[in-house]
Amino acid sequence: MSVAFTKEGDSEAFAADLLDRPISPHPNLVTPEGLAQIEAALAQARAAYSAAQAGGDVAQDRTAMARATRDLRYWSARRASAQLRERDPAVEGLQFGGTVTFDREDGRRQTFRIVGEDEADPAQGSVSYVSPVARALLGKGVGDTAVVAGGEVEVVAIG
Repeated sequence: MSVAFTKEGDSEAFAADLLDRPISPHPNLVTPEGLAQIEAALAQARAAYSAAQAGGDVAQDRTAMARATRDLRYWSARRASAQLRERDPAVEGLQFGGTVTFDREDGRRQTFRIVGEDEADPAQGSVSYVSPVARALLGKGVGDTAVVAGGEVEVVAIG
């Protein structure tokens, strides 16, 4: 079909058909900081939705409205399912919300904080509690070893 026979707004309508952001099947455990991040993202999504409703250009607003609606659904669901977990000082070993430092066989030393999925940012030193490295290290204490990515690591500090 020639482009001459399509409506100009068709590409805008297609762009407005955004897929929902996938929601993890795992429990939505959050640290106090992670809960604050979810609440901030939810407030931002609400503001974007209000701004999209108030906009004037229908073609551009359709895409902005779809994006704002999608994000609002995602962050509302994440806030509703959030399970706040604070560290228990009586528990020994690495737990959710804690920080672990370990040495790899190749001599590298790495430090990660174990957090919820939405809060995880490995480049900033935090990994999700469902990540392979977190699963291997949760419950471990200083001096314990675990297998991470096919190699052995030794826990040298927990905070």
